[in-house]
Amino acid sequence: MIRTLALTTALLTPIAGVAQDLPTAPYLPLEMAATAAQAAVAACAAEGHNVSVAVVARSGETKVLLRADNAGPHTVGSSIGKAFTSASMGRDTTGLAGFIGGNPENGGLRDMDNRLVIQAGGLPIRIGGALVGGMGAGGAPSGAIDEGCVRVGLDAIGAE
Repeated sequence: MIRTLALTTALLTPIAGVAQDLPTAPYLPLEMAATAAQAAVAACAAEGHNVSVAVVARSGETKVLLRADNAGPHTVGSSIGKAFTSASMGRDTTGLAGFIGGNPENGGLRDMDNRLVIQAGGLPIRIGGALVGGMGAGGAPSGAIDEGCVRVGLDAIGAE
């Protein structure tokens, strides 16, 4: 019995040491993502706009997708693309569009990944200075309005 216990302890001790050495990374909890998306949809609805809002994790995977009643079918892809672009590039899509437009040599960024949407309406999600995802809206009459609704969503969760 003691021999078995000693052997088990000897075998498991290195595993515990490895687990302590694993890196940790900040992430966006689902509840926060849902709260942000709901606030953004509500903000646009209050202005009379039927939009879709997507929140993606830092990896670009969709965490939340909300489509307002009567939002056009194109709004889903637009919102996901803007959210993905902001998470992937770590910047707002308005600034990225200006960066590409003002620097023709960077035009290849548009074709780098078919999921990128280089239009206003996407913002990165930063919490405590760490990039944890991206959020995008699509369906308002302009990207600036989409972005304003996304900003309301980010403010609702205290994101930067």
